[in-house]
Amino acid sequence: MNRINHIFRTYRQALWRTQRQWIGLFLISLVVVAMVAAVYLSVTARAGIAGRQILMLQEEIAAHERTNADLETELASLSSTAAMQERAAELGYRPAEPADLTYVVVPGYSVPTGLAIVVEGEERSGPLAVGSEYTESLFEWFNRSMNGPGLAGVER
Repeated sequence: MNRINHIFRTYRQALWRTQRQWIGLFLISLVVVAMVAAVYLSVTARAGIAGRQILMLQEEIAAHERTNADLETELASLSSTAAMQERAAELGYRPAEPADLTYVVVPGYSVPTGLAIVVEGEERSGPLAVGSEYTESLFEWFNRSMNGPGLAGVER
């Protein structure tokens, strides 16, 4: 009888233990789900913050571009011919008269006559002369190569 009581007691304790194990497993899975949700929310929040910062920076760039365009427009109006002449007149400047000019002669200085494009030492017949090897057609080259190496370049 003692043995039967012992088995019943053990069964009751085992039932309680299995219930506790199921509750523990449920709580652990609930904690894991909560952690995954927290990580997901954290990543989503960071992405949202980064997106908002990007939008703010784009708005700031657009504002700087507008300011830059305004400043370029102002610079163009200030450096226009009419505005420069007006400011020069206000400062007391006037157009130079021929009597106001003084020419200085520098001994040994010669006025350059122009820009020489052709390299000295090369003979060319025209401004864009090209060597004969670059003006030969494909048929001429084929005819010349078919005549043989000894006859290449010899006219018939």
